Order: sequence, then structure tokens, then C-alpha cells
Amino acid sequence: MTTQTETIETLHEDLIHDAQLDYYGKKLATCSSDRTIRVYDVQEGTQQHVQVAELKGHEGPVWQVAWAHPQFGVLLASCSYDRKVCIWKEQQANQWIRVYTYEGHESSVNALAWAPAELGLVLACASADTTVSILTHQADDTWTASKITAHQIGCNGVSWAPAYEPGAVVSSAGDGGQLATSAQLVTGGCDNVVKVWRHDPATHAWSCEATLAEHTDWVRDVAWAPIAASPSSIIASCSQDQRVLIWTRDSESGQWSKTALPAFSSTVWKVSWSLTGGILAVSTGDNKVTLWQESLQADSSSGESEWTQIGSVHDGQPVQG
Repeated sequence: MTTQTETIETLHEDLIHDAQLDYYGKKLATCSSDRTIRVYDVQEGTQQHVQVAELKGHEGPVWQVAWAHPQFGVLLASCSYDRKVCIWKEQQANQWIRVYTYEGHESSVNALAWAPAELGLVLACASADTTVSILTHQADDTWTASKITAHQIGCNGVSWAPAYEPGAVVSSAGDGGQLATSAQLVTGGCDNVVKVWRHDPATHAWSCEATLAEHTDWVRDVAWAPIAASPSSIIASCSQDQRVLIWTRDSESGQWSKTALPAFSSTVWKVSWSLTGGILAVSTGDNKVTLWQESLQADSSSGESEWTQIGSVHDGQPVQG
């Protein structure tokens, strides 16, 4: 597997905690312990990343940034140790303003994720105060907030399911019916647990559908695979126990089963799926990023699916894997 890497001089003055490309891969946002967010234009073919904005508004380390779907405009969300969630908008080319600040958490906001565009402009924010807040944009340009009490001690990761149930794209093709959306979340916390949540549109309440308690230390991140046409829902979780677990929900029973990747040698901080969901990137505390893909054949002894490492990057340099 051939991997090309580039080094970007960000001008941040402290640790960088997150870096995210927008929907089209044309803009890059980074955030840091220096309390700033920086936005860069990615100039295709030139390997140049020109800083076009520096966003200031947080009063502590900024942990994560997330781009909204472009149908809602150029919007960027950020969360910080200062307990705030900020939403930024590019009004004109390279001119940004802060359009909303949420201050409803009592401790650090550790992670955030935008819902699929089919569900509207909705942001989930995971906090060390044990809750997840759901921020929803209204037609009158205001925001409403609701909360889920999610994890004892604190919540570290949150991810949305695809808007449509697995298999929905296939099953609707024959009957011509309209697809029904479904709002689901997965969260991971300091109680070593992964939880799956579903929203009831009738009552507007969130209920916990599954509690997956197989990790033995803090769950650092969770990621729901973006495969709407898959016969199963798939979630990846990672932990300070140096493990990554792949969770698969049976389409008939609704029960979740797990497959463990080979053990890592340090804390696993981040998991992220490719756009099609076929490849999982895993980031660990020893400065390595490894790429994994599910094998076509299951393990003959256990019947479980097998995942194979197909590449890696160590200290910014590609390694054959």
C-alpha cells in the first residue's frame, strides 16, 4: 500500500489535538492547547496549505473540531476544556464569525459530532460532566439544547449512526417507498463502557438501547461505520486498555457481538472510518497510525470476522504494513 505524507507548519504554539478536512477536502481546521483554531486552504497539486483564519474565543485547550455538512453553509464546531462549545461560520471568503456559544456543561467538553445531514443541523457534544448535549438548530436561527446522562465520571467520545437503518437503501428500491430516518448515537466513557442510544421522535427522548461493557479501562473514542446499505450496523471503540473492539449488531436479534483487533502496545486514542466504511484508522499513544480492513473470510475456529493491518504511519513517515 502506497502512502504519501505531508508536513504542515501550523504556527500553533502548543500541542495540536485535532485536525479535520471539510466535506470537499478543500479546507483544513486544526485546534490546540494554545486555545486557538486555525483554518487552512488546501491548494490541490501544490502541496501547500495556506492559513486563512485564526479563530479565538475559547479560554482553554481546544480538544476537537468538526465541519458541518456544506448544505448548511461553511460551519465549524469546536469544544474545549473551558466547558464551551462554539459554532463558527464563514460569512465571506476567509471571514469568520462566532454565531453560537453553548455554555451548558459543568466540565470539559471532550468531543463533538454533527448528525447526518438528513437529520438536520444537529450537534452532539460529550462532556466530562457525565452528559451528552444535543444542540439543534431551529428555523428561526436559534438553537435548542437537550441532555443525555450518559456515563459515570465522564464521557470521552460520541458518534452518530448513518441516518438510514442498515439495508434500507436496498429494501426500498423494490417498493418505491420513502426512506425513514433514524437518529442513533454511540458514546464511550470513563466507566469503561460503550453505550448505544436511540431517539424517539414522538417523545423527543433518548433511550439507551445497548450497554457494551467489554473494555477494562476508559473508552477514549467511538466511531459508527458510515455504511447505510450494509446488512449490519458496525461500531469501533478504543480504550486505555490498549484494545480496539469492532461491534456488529445482528439485523434480526438486535444483539451486538464483538471482534478484537490484535492488542496494541500503548493507549489507543482515536478510531476513524474511511468514507465508505471499509477501512479503519487507529491512532495510538506511541505516535503510530495503523489502517485495518476486514478480511473476506471469517476465522474458521471462532466464526468471527478477521481484520488485517494494511498499512501504517509512524512519526509521520509511511511504513509498509
